Amino acid sequence: MNISTVIAAPVRKRLDLKVIAAFFAIYVLWGSTFLAIRTAVLLVPPWFCAGVRFFTAGVILFVYSIARGESWPTRREWRSLAAIGLLMFSVTYGALFWAEQFVPSGVTSVLEATLPLFTVVLEVFVFRQQPFRWRVVFALLIGFLGVAVMLLRDGRGNVPVWPSLAILGGALAWSTGSVMTKSLTLPRSRVLTAGTEMMLGGAGLLAVSRATGELRPFPAIPMKAGLALVWLIVAGSLIGFTAFVYLLGRMPASRVASHAYVNPIVAIALGYFVASEEITVRTLVGAVLVVGSVVLTMWEGGPAEG
Repeated sequence: MNISTVIAAPVRKRLDLKVIAAFFAIYVLWGSTFLAIRTAVLLVPPWFCAGVRFFTAGVILFVYSIARGESWPTRREWRSLAAIGLLMFSVTYGALFWAEQFVPSGVTSVLEATLPLFTVVLEVFVFRQQPFRWRVVFALLIGFLGVAVMLLRDGRGNVPVWPSLAILGGALAWSTGSVMTKSLTLPRSRVLTAGTEMMLGGAGLLAVSRATGELRPFPAIPMKAGLALVWLIVAGSLIGFTAFVYLLGRMPASRVASHAYVNPIVAIALGYFVASEEITVRTLVGAVLVVGSVVLTMWEGGPAEG
């Protein structure tokens, strides 16, 4: 054993621990945000909650990036960032926070797991960025069948349809923004880009909150809701996103994207054990179909490099 081997071994170990911690963040911390959102919006107006979360986190990431020497976005980049921020944060999370007043957190997480499915639909059939494959179509059909199973009305413990459709509409908005990013001019820094999008999207949500009367009078924030909001800002947006960017710089994007089918499992478990949310056979069948279709879709897409 030479000197370089002795030095390299502990370094690799430290890096491995960082990777494990980062995956824990995007698997467990992001999975926990659905319950945190549910906790907050049952006590505080939803668009106010969403606006505070993303505006606060966005400002922190934006200031951090500029302080580290990143260039201020150009006018063209500001326009792109505003468009993506409104789609991916104002519309997506405005719908999600509102809907979680009515939909359990575990079911919400499964509906939100359709994000990769909508992205594939847009890439293949609308923007023509990916080739048509029958096996991908089969995976998409399985996923949307899972959604249909969960929304099927049988007179017992029905999932609210309109709030669920709002969540799916928000997922479509996120996927549209995600696909659009490939053709828009954006800053080179992922942290600056995401921070600015969060900041602008959060500002849009606060504007909606004001326009709809949520701020008249200014909302009182109980301790339970305040803790949930802090968790969303710190664990969900700051730590979770930092971990996501860290992993994207070190391994294939397809491996990092595995959080899309782990988050619902974490969310359903937390909803059941922490919030006593009901888990029906229909919910489990729908979850298996949706998560399975996401796995198939990502497997079909191949290991794209991040």
